[in-house]
Amino acid sequence: MNSKSLVSISDIGRDEIMSLLDSARRFEENPNRRLLEGRVVATLFFEPSTRTRLSFETAVNRLGGRVIGFSDANTTSSSKGETLKDTIKMVSNYVDIIIMRHYLEGAARYASEVTDIPVINAGDGANQHPSQTMLDLYSIYKTQGTLENLTITLVGDLKYGRTVHSLLMAMRYFNPTFRFVACEELGMPKEYKSFCDENGIRYTEHRDFSPEVINTSDIIYMTRVQRERFADIMEYERVKDLYNLNSAMLTDARPNMRILHPLPRVNEIAQDVDDNPHAYYFEQARNGLYARQAIICRALGIEA
Repeated sequence: MNSKSLVSISDIGRDEIMSLLDSARRFEENPNRRLLEGRVVATLFFEPSTRTRLSFETAVNRLGGRVIGFSDANTTSSSKGETLKDTIKMVSNYVDIIIMRHYLEGAARYASEVTDIPVINAGDGANQHPSQTMLDLYSIYKTQGTLENLTITLVGDLKYGRTVHSLLMAMRYFNPTFRFVACEELGMPKEYKSFCDENGIRYTEHRDFSPEVINTSDIIYMTRVQRERFADIMEYERVKDLYNLNSAMLTDARPNMRILHPLPRVNEIAQDVDDNPHAYYFEQARNGLYARQAIICRALGIEA
């Protein structure tokens, strides 16, 4: 595995996280730099994506690099039975770095082990999404002025939500308090609660998205209940609309509180929240460009 790959947020420590955030800030000040002149980046998306793929590709283009890849695996030789190993080794012949999204947990780790070039995990099943975590951390830092001692409420699909899993792991350096708001079927998996226990992270579990929870949060992180993760469509229909946020629920929220969401949303955030000063999810998506520019340059050993 290339030491500059980013497969899990646990691949980097506190100092590297802070360095990436500082790099993202510099890219926000000046996103158009020819740092990737002569470099070719592969974006291999075996699973659908809008924001992640487009922000990665925009990051490369604004840095002067070239992009090859696919957004539909059915148009590739994997539809003919080519193994992931063969796909990765073949693509590695053509590019300097691979950015990959895959529906199988562990696929990105496996890819990083069969090639010598850096691999960036753009999401593997319900497991990890480290580039999303970096843009989430950057958004939190920008809106709160710190990552330290914050109360962060995670709402909705905590079982399959790879973004909340990665965020939880990254925040272990910053003394957070988490609230897990979910129904029993979509609660935070045992292994992540064990991670909290092992790392001294405080958390409480809630079935009710109550005013008390909302009004004592610094960050509310909403998630979509992901239909594509359910084998039983009836189970999905039963739980998909259990947790919704509307503007009236934010009347007594802390002035500094901001609402994040990895997007896309369905019904979990009402349209009337968009104009509320607590809403930050569209700005959060924009921050993805700068965070991903920082991640790409780190992976390629380019000083930014």
